[in-house]
Amino acid sequence: MAHPVPLLEAPSPPSTARASAPVADAELVAQLQQGSEAAFRALVARYQGRVYRTALALLRSPEEAEDVAQEVFVEVYQTIGRFRGEASLSTWLYRLATSGALKSRRRARTKKRLAYFTSLLGFNNAVLHHPPDHAHPLALLEGQQQLQLLLDRVARLPDSQQVAFTLRHEQELSYAEIAAVLGTSVPAVESLLFRARQTLRHYL
Repeated sequence: MAHPVPLLEAPSPPSTARASAPVADAELVAQLQQGSEAAFRALVARYQGRVYRTALALLRSPEEAEDVAQEVFVEVYQTIGRFRGEASLSTWLYRLATSGALKSRRRARTKKRLAYFTSLLGFNNAVLHHPPDHAHPLALLEGQQQLQLLLDRVARLPDSQQVAFTLRHEQELSYAEIAAVLGTSVPAVESLLFRARQTLRHYL
């Protein structure tokens, strides 16, 4: 589409249901493909909370999650003309949100490594100290420290396990919906979740 992307509202946790009857997703897509800015705003209002919370669950940074959510809706606006409905609109958005969050995390890790090696080579005077990759035993205390430890361990799961775990336990998607997002089968999702839970049980 030639005209610029409409300004997005910040994807902070939104209010829930709207008073008027919502337009079906299929009709919303049709309107978007006709260039309707009102339809785009309706799409953002309907899905920004889910997109934002999915990104936040994977990134644990409100600022980064907000950036990813913005990027997701910009991508939707720019590519909606190629959307053919092979998957549902919500499935497509979850795919964009999870892939965007994982890309953001990889970029952050690359920058961190670059900064670290740059400091080692003497290109600047900064000395970067990174926490070790193991959790300190004191972090096993009850309450917030234990929760943080669990979140840290979730973040260390393989990407596919982490996405499946996040969509199941934080977004409450069904196994079939997760399979659609990941482009795999329900048994494969069950296997991913089983392995993720087995790993996490060691730290509970």
